[in-house]
Amino acid sequence: MTPPPSSPGVVIEPTRPSRRRWLRIVSGILVTVVAAASLGVAALQLGLPWQLGEGDRNHVYEGDAGSQRYQVHLPPQHDGTVRLPVVLAIHGCAMTGYGWNSMKSTTQFNRLADREGFIVVYPTQLISRNVIACWNSSDPREQQRHTGEPALLAGVARQVVEEYDADPARVHVAGASSGAGTAVILAATYPDVFATVTSVAGGEYGLNQVDPDDPDATSPLDTARQAWAQMGERARRVPLLVIQGERDEVVPPLVATRLVTHWTAVGDLVDDGLPNDSLDLTEETVSVPAEAGRHPYTHVTVTAPDGSSVVEAYRVQDMGHAWPGPDGDGRYTDHAGPDASAIAWEFAERHPMR
Repeated sequence: MTPPPSSPGVVIEPTRPSRRRWLRIVSGILVTVVAAASLGVAALQLGLPWQLGEGDRNHVYEGDAGSQRYQVHLPPQHDGTVRLPVVLAIHGCAMTGYGWNSMKSTTQFNRLADREGFIVVYPTQLISRNVIACWNSSDPREQQRHTGEPALLAGVARQVVEEYDADPARVHVAGASSGAGTAVILAATYPDVFATVTSVAGGEYGLNQVDPDDPDATSPLDTARQAWAQMGERARRVPLLVIQGERDEVVPPLVATRLVTHWTAVGDLVDDGLPNDSLDLTEETVSVPAEAGRHPYTHVTVTAPDGSSVVEAYRVQDMGHAWPGPDGDGRYTDHAGPDASAIAWEFAERHPMR
């Protein structure tokens, strides 16, 4: 059949999908993918709602330096009749506070807190601040009071004390790897907030200034002077606990050796402003031999005349870059090492802020 002629003045075009419609479809797909990816990242970093255990509470701190997410664990002893101590536990790189591969699971602090009666706080780093979730302790901008991560974490600690009526004289900080570096920074920048500091596989204040190929070019006293200067008028001796694996290839044992010397020098400077060994310190070393399935280790104590610890250090043979303890669950644990969580709590319990 012959097709009918077109009407005069009318042009017939082939039917095809609207370009705008396709753009809307593609945009919708992208938004869905981004939203799904964001939810996945959030689940890894912050955990899922049903993963909250008894006594767990999620919070966000908002301050001048920004915002910080964290989880609080309240032990059964938190009943409003007594002010409990606080332990702020700061995770390392490729970890979270309370999500995937968390500080919460690695340390098993909650179990210890329920038995001993203290509050645990798990801040978590976001990949928007560091792509592998490290705390930025090697960045000089994150080593100052009132700014950056120190201000955020000190703000978290103060908020917990206020909200849960905790004991401000017994707020302690313990960190692993990059979190240990941040814990030491907190002791220098906020000695009025934190009573003690525990460093597991961490380094001194200003470690970024130390050349791994020529570490002697920057002495521990050089960085100690900077840490003491950060303390300012708030300067006080903050007892330090160091735990280090002798086979750690990420944070070499030399870093722990320097940290002990560095923090001892900080205490010396706090005493009278001079590096003159004025504290009359006593050093003692105890060796603990290997047992079945357990690493041997040494325990060094550097003690002031009043009996308080300036520094205590555990050097664990055959241990790599890990948080030691029999019950830890995570990528960076060593079940054959001494119980770092129990040691950290015992150390903290002995040293409330004076």
